[in-house]
Amino acid sequence: MTDAYIMLNCELGAEEKIIEALKEIEQVTDVFETIGTHDMMVKLQAENFEKIREIVSWNIQKLPKVRSTSTLIKKDN
Repeated sequence: MTDAYIMLNCELGAEEKIIEALKEIEQVTDVFETIGTHDMMVKLQAENFEKIREIVSWNIQKLPKVRSTSTLIKKDN
């Protein structure tokens, strides 16, 4: 399994609806609002890097009112 953390920025007031939509994605294991540079953080677990990329590109970035994402992939030791 590959773990990834996605920092997400969205339009003001859209946080609740985006969190609800993110929780419906099977690979999302946690999602929470943050204070600082990003509006929220999402933890994903998928079988490999390609699946992470697919979920971010086709499921998360295409959600209405999502302005930007930044992805960190956990390095396996």
